[in-house]
Order: sequence, then C-alpha cells, then structure tokens
Amino acid sequence: MASNSFRGSKRGRHAHSNHDVGDFNCSLKELRSLMELRGPEGITRIQECYGDVQGLCTRLRTSPIDGLGGHADDIARRKEEFGQNVIPPKKPKTFIQLVWEALQDVTLIILEVAAIISLGLSFYRPPDAERENCGKAAGGVEDEGEADAGWIEGAAILLSVVCVVLVTAFNDWSKEKQFRGLQSRIEQEQKFTVVRGGQVIQIHVAEIVVGDVAQVKYGDLLPADGVLIQGNDLKIDESSLTGESDHVKKTLDNDPMLLSGTHVMEGSGKILITAVGVNSQTGIIFTLLGAEEDEDDDEDEKAEKERKKREKEEKKKEEKEKKDKLDKKNKKEEKNKKGKSKGGAGVEMQPLNSDDGGEEKKKANLPKKEKSVLQGKLTKLAVQIGKAGLFMSGLTVIILITLFMVDTFWIQGLPWVADCTPIYIQFCVKFFIIGVTVLVVAVPEGLPLAVTISLAYSVKKMMKDNNLVRHLDACETMGNATAICSDKTGTLTMNRMTVVQAYLGDRHYRVVPEPDLIPGKVLDLLIMGIGVNCAYTSKIMSPEKEGGLPRQVGNKTECALLGFVLDLRRDYMTIRNEIPEEKLFKVYTFNSVRKSMSTVLKNADGSYRMFSKGASEILLKKCCKIMTANGEAKVFKPRDRDDVVKKVIEPMASEGLRTICLAYRDFPLADGEPDWDNETDILTGLTCLCVVGIEDPVRPEVPDAIKRCQRAGITVRMVTGDNINTARAIASKCGILQPGEDFLCIDGKEFNRRIRNELGEIEQERIDKIWPKLRVLARSSPTDKHTLVKGIMDSTVLEPRQVVAVTGDGTNDGPALKKADVGFAMGIAGTDVAKEASDIILTDDNFSSIVKAVMWGRNVYDSISKFLQFQLTVNVVAVIVAFTGACITQDSPLKAVQMLWVNLIMDTFASLALATEPPTESLLLRKPYGRNKPLISRTMMKNILGHAVYQLTIIFTLLFAGEQMFDIDSGRYAPLHAPPSEHYTIVFNTFVMMQLFNEINARKIHGERNVFDGIFKNMIFCSIVFGTFIIQIVIVQFGGKPFSCVGLTIDQWLWCVFLGFGCLLWGQVVTTVPTSRLKFLKSAGHGTQQEEIPEEELEEMEDLDEIDHAEMEMRRGQVLWCRGLGRIQTQIRVVNAFRDTMSPYEGLETPESRNSIHNFMNTPEFRIEDSQPQIPLIDDTEGEDDAPTKRNAAQTLPPHSTLATLPSSPNQNNNAVDRVIPLHKDSPKISGYPESAVLPACPGSPLNSLETSL
Repeated sequence: MASNSFRGSKRGRHAHSNHDVGDFNCSLKELRSLMELRGPEGITRIQECYGDVQGLCTRLRTSPIDGLGGHADDIARRKEEFGQNVIPPKKPKTFIQLVWEALQDVTLIILEVAAIISLGLSFYRPPDAERENCGKAAGGVEDEGEADAGWIEGAAILLSVVCVVLVTAFNDWSKEKQFRGLQSRIEQEQKFTVVRGGQVIQIHVAEIVVGDVAQVKYGDLLPADGVLIQGNDLKIDESSLTGESDHVKKTLDNDPMLLSGTHVMEGSGKILITAVGVNSQTGIIFTLLGAEEDEDDDEDEKAEKERKKREKEEKKKEEKEKKDKLDKKNKKEEKNKKGKSKGGAGVEMQPLNSDDGGEEKKKANLPKKEKSVLQGKLTKLAVQIGKAGLFMSGLTVIILITLFMVDTFWIQGLPWVADCTPIYIQFCVKFFIIGVTVLVVAVPEGLPLAVTISLAYSVKKMMKDNNLVRHLDACETMGNATAICSDKTGTLTMNRMTVVQAYLGDRHYRVVPEPDLIPGKVLDLLIMGIGVNCAYTSKIMSPEKEGGLPRQVGNKTECALLGFVLDLRRDYMTIRNEIPEEKLFKVYTFNSVRKSMSTVLKNADGSYRMFSKGASEILLKKCCKIMTANGEAKVFKPRDRDDVVKKVIEPMASEGLRTICLAYRDFPLADGEPDWDNETDILTGLTCLCVVGIEDPVRPEVPDAIKRCQRAGITVRMVTGDNINTARAIASKCGILQPGEDFLCIDGKEFNRRIRNELGEIEQERIDKIWPKLRVLARSSPTDKHTLVKGIMDSTVLEPRQVVAVTGDGTNDGPALKKADVGFAMGIAGTDVAKEASDIILTDDNFSSIVKAVMWGRNVYDSISKFLQFQLTVNVVAVIVAFTGACITQDSPLKAVQMLWVNLIMDTFASLALATEPPTESLLLRKPYGRNKPLISRTMMKNILGHAVYQLTIIFTLLFAGEQMFDIDSGRYAPLHAPPSEHYTIVFNTFVMMQLFNEINARKIHGERNVFDGIFKNMIFCSIVFGTFIIQIVIVQFGGKPFSCVGLTIDQWLWCVFLGFGCLLWGQVVTTVPTSRLKFLKSAGHGTQQEEIPEEELEEMEDLDEIDHAEMEMRRGQVLWCRGLGRIQTQIRVVNAFRDTMSPYEGLETPESRNSIHNFMNTPEFRIEDSQPQIPLIDDTEGEDDAPTKRNAAQTLPPHSTLATLPSSPNQNNNAVDRVIPLHKDSPKISGYPESAVLPACPGSPLNSLETSL
C-alpha cells in the first residue's frame, strides 16, 4: 500500500510539474546513470526515483501499452533532447590523404628523387670544358637547343609519377565510396519493431527514440538500451558487452535492464527505450575508444591520449567503487571486435581496443587494408616478383656504370678531368633512372589493385543478384566452395506455410475439414490454444495486391496455424483481444532444445490451463490422453501412439509435410500451485487435440539451381530440424537425393552416435567415414550443424581440402555460419544474430542466388588469373629488353617515361579491363579450384613463356636489325641528351602494340581458342583497349622529346600494328602445343595460409618465413599482434610439455563448457588428434635453438611465465588463437608492449586447466 501511495505521489508531482516544464521530467544524465546499473541495483534505482517502470513511462511521456503517439514534432524533440540512435561514423579519408598514401610507394619515391637530381643536373652548365674531352658518349651531337631540352626527361618522369599517383588515389577513393554505400545499405536494411499510437510498426533502427516501446523477440540484436516492461522467458546473450557467455535471464523482479548490442537468445517481450546512440552502453564504449576521433592523427600520440583517457576513467571508476562496472568495461572490448570489421565493408568505424595500448601501437604498423585469401596469395607473388625485379635493376645499374667506366677511362684512355665530373654524374643519374624504371616495370603493383577492382565490381554486381556481401573476401572464397550445407525452410522451400492435412478426433483429414465436422469442445480448445500459444508478433495480414495471397508476418509455422484458424472460419484476434499478452501467466518459448512452445493461462477460479504445440513425435510422447470424435478425452497408450505415428505422421512426412502436434493440460486447484520452473513435470500428462500437416512448397527454381551446383562439382547437403521423412521427401523433390545413388540420410541422434567414441568425444576419423556420403541430416541441433561443418572443413580424406558454405536464418545457426568459410544469412527470414555472423546476406532468401555467388566468386578468381597472365608477360619482356639492351648498347631501348606509360597500361588500365569481365555460364562447368590452387596454372605459364618468346624475338630483331629493315638511322649508342630516333620509336610502338593485342589473348586462360568470345559484352574492356590505342598514337606522333618519340610514317605504323597483331596468331600456335608435353613448366603463386597447412606438415615446413609472410597478408579480421611472443622459448617449453604427454588436451573440453553452445564456440579449438603430437600451439615455431633469435624477439621470458589465451569473441574465426599474453606481473616488459598489455588470466580461459596440468 505504502509503495502505491509513494508511486501516486510521484505521479501527482509529475502531473503538476508538467504544466511548468515543457520538457521531459527525466534528464539524459539520469537515464545514462540508470543504464549503468545492473540487476538489483537497477531495480532499486527505478523504485527510488520512479516507483516502477510505469512511472518511468509516465516521466518519459509514453504509454507502456500504446507507445509514443508518433507525431513528428514529438519525435524531433526527443531526438534533440536525448540524441539520435546513430553512432557517428569515422570521417572518410580525403582525396588528399589518399594521394599522400599513394605517394608512399617506395619505387615512386626512388623515381622522384632520381628525376629531381636529373632535373637539377640538366640545368648545370660546365664552364668552358670541351665536351669532347669527356669521352665519346658525351660528344656534342646536339646543338644548344637540344642541350637546353635536357630538363624535359626529368619533368616527364615527375609528371608520369603524378599521373600514377592520381589514378591510384582515385581508385582508392571510389572504392571507399562504394564501401560507404554498401555500409549504409546494410544499415538501412536493419529495422526494428516498435509500438506507436497503439499500432505495431517496423521502423529503421536510426529512427528509434527514447520513450519508444519496442517489441523484442528471439534472434534480435538490440539497437538501444531499455528497461523491460513485460517479458516471456526472456534470455539475453550479453557476452558482447560483459564477456560472460552464459545467457542472462531478464525479468521485472531481478534484472530488467537490456543493453544495446546484446542478442535475444530466447523468449520475447516489450521494452521501454531509455538510451540511444552515443548514450547507449555500446555508444559509450565507442566514445571511450575514440572511434569518432580521426584515426589518422599521429598514432603514438593517439595511443598516449587513449592511455591518459583510460587512466582518468580508471580513477573515476575507482572513486565510484563500482567493481562490477570496471569488470564490464575491461571485458567490453570483445564487443568491438564484432566481425563486421572483417572485410572493409565492415562497421563504419574500426574501434581501437580498450585494453592495451600495445595493441594500438602494433596496429599502427600493420597494413591498413584488410587482405583476403586471394590478396594474400597475390601479395606474396608480387613480393617474389619484386625481389627478382630489384635484383635485375641493381644488376642493370652496376653493368651500365661498369661499362661506361671501362669504355671512357680504359678503352679511350681519358684522364679524369674535374670539369667533366658533372657530366659523369649526369651519366650515373641516367643509368640510375634506367635501373629504377626496370624496377618499376618489374614490380607488379597493379596486382592488389586488380583484386580490389575485381572484388568491388563483383560486389556491386552481386547486389543485383540478391547477394549483399558483408565481407569482401567471401565473394572470392565462394568461387572455391566444394560443399554447401543448406537449411531447408525458406531456402530450398518458399517459407510460405499452410496447413493442408489434419488428424482430429480419430480421423485423418486429407484436406482441411469443415468446422461442423469437428466437435464444438475440441474446436474451441483448438482455436483458443492456437490464438494464445502463437507469438503475438505472428499474424496474418490482408494481401498487398487485390487477389494476392494473405501476407504472413512473423514465424511462418505459427502463421500456418493462424491460417488454419481462419480456414475453420474463426478469428484468432477476438481471443487475443480478450487475453492480451500481459495477461498470459507464463510462456515457455520455443527453442532448439525444447522443440515446443507452451503458454499457461490462469483461470478465474485460480486453476491453470496450459496449451502446447511442437514437433509431433516429441510432443506425442508427452501425451497420455487424446480427444475423440465425440469431444471426450480417452487414454492414449504407447501402442496407440505408435499407431498414430505409423498411420498419420509417417504418411504426412513422406509427402514432405511438417507435422505439428497441438495439446493442452489442466492443472486443477486441488493439486496446489505447480512448480513452474520444473519443465519436465509441467510438460507431461498432456491431452492431444490434433496433429496437423504443414506444407512448405519447394521453390520452383531450386531443383535447377541444385543441378547446376552438382554439375559445378559442389555437393549440396540439407541440414534441417525437421523430421527425417519430411526432409527426405523434400530432398528428393529438390534433387539433392538422386535415385540409385549411394547416400546417407540420418538424424541428429544417429549422427552423434556415429561420430562419438565411448567417452562421448567427437573423433575426426569417425566424421570422415560419414560426411562424404551424407546428404541429409534431419532433426539436427545447432551443435550438430557446427560439428558437421567443422568436421568437413578439417577433414583431409579428400583432395583438395573442402571449402564449405553454410546457409542459416536462425539465431542457433550463428556458430555454424561463423565457422564456415562462407556464411549465407537470409535477408528476409534471418534473425539479426544470423546476419551478424554471416559473410553474405541473401536478400531474397533464395538458394538460386547462392549459385550466382559461386559464379561471381569463380569469375573473380579467373579475372585475377587473366590479369596475371597479361601482366607477367609484359614484366618478363620489359625487364629482359631493358636489361639486355642496357648491357649491349649502354642504354635502355625503352626510356623511363615510356616504361612508365607501359606500366600504366599494364597495371591500371589492364586491371580495369580484365577485372571487369562479366561471368559466363561456362564457369559452372568446371570443378572448384579448392584451397591450394596456384594462381598461375601450367597452361598460363605456357602462355606467358610462349608469348614472351614471340615478343622478345620481334623486339630484338627490331633493335639490332631494325635500321636496315626500315632503312633509317640507327638509334643505338646515342650520346647523352641526343634527340629521339625513329628506330627506338618503332621499337617502343611495336612493344605497346604487342601488349594491346596480347591483352585480348589474356581474356582466356584455360586454353580456349576463341579469344574474342563475348568481347563486346564487356564495354569497359573495349573502351580501354581502344582508348589506349588512341593515346599511343598521340604519344608517338606528338610526344616528342618528353616521350623520346618521333612521328612515324603510315608504313611504319602499319608494320607496328601488324607485328602486334602477330600476337593473336602466335597465341593460336601456343594453344596448339599440349601443356602435358611441356614437363618443365611449373605452377606459381601458391597461397599458404596458417589455416591451410595440415597440422602434421607444420613442423616439416622448412621455409617458415613463407608461412609467416602469407599469414601476415592473410590476417583475417584478427590482428595477431603478439607475433613477437610466438618466438619465445616459453612457448617451446609449452609445446614440449605437450609432446611429452597428450593428457592436457583431454581436460580442455569439459562437459560443462559444452552446455551452452556459445560457450562451446568461444574457446579456440585446441583439440588435436593423436596422430600429430607435435604441434606448435600458438604460432609456427622456428626450431628450438633459433627461436629466440629470429625476428629479434624481446628478452626471453623466464621459464615459469605461462601464456594464456583470452577467449576469442564469438565473432571471430575460430581457427587462430586470438592473443597470447604473458600472465605474471613479474615477467619482464616486452619491447613495444606497455605494461597494460600484461593482463591477469581470465578464469574462463581454456588454458586455465592447461596451466594446472602442466
């Protein structure tokens, strides 16, 4: 009573104050501090300040039933007062910053320096020294005008550098713009259900304001902080904020606080929004982490600021002495690692980590852009080519200088004259420039660009094919997919459920019965049961178009049951209006463990009635009575149940129907209050009302899509929670099961029995016996799905290693989606959790879109290979020509500016032209490449070498015999600053023409004959080739001194074009030679990622730098910042301890860590099969003796310090151990990591048990 009057007084006071203040009686600060409290503290604060949630609603001028009025001015006022629900994104890089980044390229810097020296020297006039005294090469061929034009070359080089930089910067800029567009598109797709003006509507997440009443349900990602108004069995996964993986039960009595960024794992409810945007808990963290600051400040300063900011925070927190809060903040960083930032297209800001300045410092030195598998392979290849180029260019310079010295001082026997020094320096600079240009041409900096263009182009186009790519690399991984594990409902089927058969009152109706055939009592119970025991968010709406099908909103199975009520000519809304959601006594919501849902109502006399619905074979086991035709309940024995299963359920299932059982139970007053928490007792002794068969028709385009997958060498497996007979029937309709094939169809129970040993542990060998033949896994739990995906990915029985794609829509699919190589979430039916865990979102929930993704993925791979084939041919030819030319004629036949032009054609234009080839159906006619496919196949190697032979022959013929063939002056042995010659112009022009025609050759890489096939479908390609040709004409005819060109006659042009055209003819010759005959050809460009190396080979890899390099390139969303620690002896000791005894592994996966699937997901997998006892754990060790010395590791840790791994956030790839951190405070500070990096061991860490066993 007291509390009531207290509440009344509050409310009275509020009403009174309303007249004075035109504002809310609740400040932003108040609400913020309220949301920082947890559990009981929060309840106390609400009671003290507002009386109850109702009081808080009144203060915020909103109604817990009808929500806000929804008037625009009210919404605007709330946004002004409490902020908008957006976290401001990081500012995009300006064009100037991108230009500055492009300028950091080492080769460009070297060129700039050389050009500037060349410019400076060209203006220097030696005094009266006779040039003839300085040697033949310096001879005064040119008149004064020519000598004055010496500056042109330097200027031209600078100008071409500017061109290259601008093109690179523009590409980066447009890429960034595309990603922003993609990001906003993903954000726009995110909607949330709120109640406004008594209507349930969906609004964009950014439109949510403080005071809104939002409906939360299973699978939602909460967009703002709120206080619970009413909840049914609500459980939240708060691991993203607190690091605790156990689900937190939310009720009005013990913990009504819901936080943004957390996931609803069970149940449903209504919340009052109390904090949005930067004021919500997630927003506060982002603000603390300086996500809104410009990250491009000086990074060290930044780390410093962060540390000071954190120290201040710590002090404040200590003053407040809120231990739990401190705890929460420490673990919060897990949230910020949410996988969104995995692929550039990620979250709009990459927050820094809150706990370790060390990590930030490390981050500063890491490559800015995230790299995918393909980019890993490419960067490695580019580095190898670059090294070769560096060697060649160094050699060129040395040979040129040596030849010059020998010629001038020994053969001509000239003395060193002081006055000639500037001229000698000019020669050296010229040689240096030649060397640098060889390097420029050799280094294929276009490779990363080609990947980016190709991926960005594909992502843009995939949007049109209903694939919303969240992580760039997923698009290319998809091209290698060898297996797809698909859901059934909604992906293979239309997810438009209807009840088509029913078993009611001892009769099996093949069509929905007329209502008058059903006993009145049964009908009433049925309508009542369906009305209250379906989530109130599920409903049937009127069709959008005249004559269309009614719209199903919410859970589709429930919609089918509601549709069944309408078919029985009754209205479920009357029942829902009589019994609003608030009046439901208790709700046991559906989850993957229960496989049923029950709702309890309290009757007027104090007794209870419970309605249940669920999977028929599960629920029938709980029934002890069944309703008969005359409306009475009769005993239902196990024998009767078997009859029903055989005669009703199996026939329905074999037709592909999903069977649902509806039942109820009364709890009489006499039995006293039941123990509602003891579910097993509550959910027994039911009375079966009816069994319905729900049809979900197969999507018409799916059988064809599956056929195309199978033809492309991809195995499709169905993993579903449905009954095995239903699953088998649907799989046959889809074409997953072919008659006469040897395949397996098993359910979850059987699957687990076969893969586990006597101790109940999963064994890889056992999985290997099953998965190759498995086609349907029915009645599977999320853990089964995850186990299957992991088992297939880790399996080594088939070559090549499997690349697995998984589709999922439910929250429970999260772990499998995250684990798979590519996770597809459903855009329409998918929950937020599934979308968050996925790589690609199917905006139309359709399986055939996956086939499109495969096509685009393969296309990316092929585009890159085409570009490589073209690029490497040019590289080989240009480097050899420059090198040999320089050695023989003491001058490169291709001048610096010409080389830069060739480089521009090769790198930028070719990558644009070849990376934007549209995909063709023929891509689906070959088998997938698999994980370890080299980028350059032997066929491509044949093409590269074959074309190089042709081009070199032509160039050298022209170089050494061109003057006789064309009857012109020789361009060889020209002195310094000599005017350009026709001879060398022809060499340059022919070279470019050959590249242009070879670009057409490069369009086919699998040895096809017709290289023009589909050329006009790619307008970009045509326009680039044509454009390059036009520019080449301009350069040759009007380029003059800067391009070292002279205008050519029509005859000479025709010869150049003809020799270029020869490339196409020669291509046919090369294609004719069978690759198998050429035994000496090797493939190149293998990728070796950490996760691709089978464990037993890890020790055998001598070339450990190779792994390291690829791994650096390959960092998939994880910054393995403790690379240095991997080289420390302690780790070797840990490994040795493992070698001596395998026992530590056995304790790692404790049964209790399994109870929650998320828990099971969080611990990095340490399970290692007995066959390979010697696996370095944290990183590849480099052999025991040299480990500490390699990579100048920091001081060695003392032997007692152990390494612990923090549990990785669920959003990360499970393959790698997240971080390695020295535990003991007394372990020395490791260079580069401040003390803050030394964290206490967290009790949940998987190595906890390991330390004890060691």
